[in-house]
Amino acid sequence: MTVLYVLLGALAIVAVFLIGIYNSLVAKKQRVNQAFADIDVQLKQRQNLIPNLVETVKGYATHERETLDAVISARNSAVAANTPGEMAQAEGVLTGALGKLFALAEAYPDLKANENFKDLQDELSVIEDKLAAARRFYNAAVQDYNTSREQFPNSIVAGMFNFPEREFFDLGGDRTALSTVPEVKF
Repeated sequence: MTVLYVLLGALAIVAVFLIGIYNSLVAKKQRVNQAFADIDVQLKQRQNLIPNLVETVKGYATHERETLDAVISARNSAVAANTPGEMAQAEGVLTGALGKLFALAEAYPDLKANENFKDLQDELSVIEDKLAAARRFYNAAVQDYNTSREQFPNSIVAGMFNFPEREFFDLGGDRTALSTVPEVKF
């Protein structure tokens, strides 16, 4: 009878240990989901701001149709993206298109001086800062979750209960181009 109590006690300890691992993985998975939702909110705000920006530019740069179409096309692709990888790729393209749009403003002093354009540009800058912070938080949560699910004995529980690996929100692109300081000439 004593052996039975020892076995039941050992099974109870193992069960409590496994429940603790499972609950930890669930909490980390939810943190990743919440962090991704934060990114999604910032991306939607940015995507909703772009049509206003394009309309403002249209009034000043009507013959720059190709640039405006590229921005709208990139925005539509970003709106249609679903997974973190697709979203990151589409947002990278959109960022490049917006860069061309703002470079266009340099060629039109009246546009550059327009208060509405300045306000939209400032609002976009604020959203970009919030988006960068949300991406950092998401990627940290993904790193914590993926590390936890790969460690032993968590990997056994993760495999039993189907805790899949999550992907980072990486904008991709050439890392040397991203780390090169832009040249400014006056």
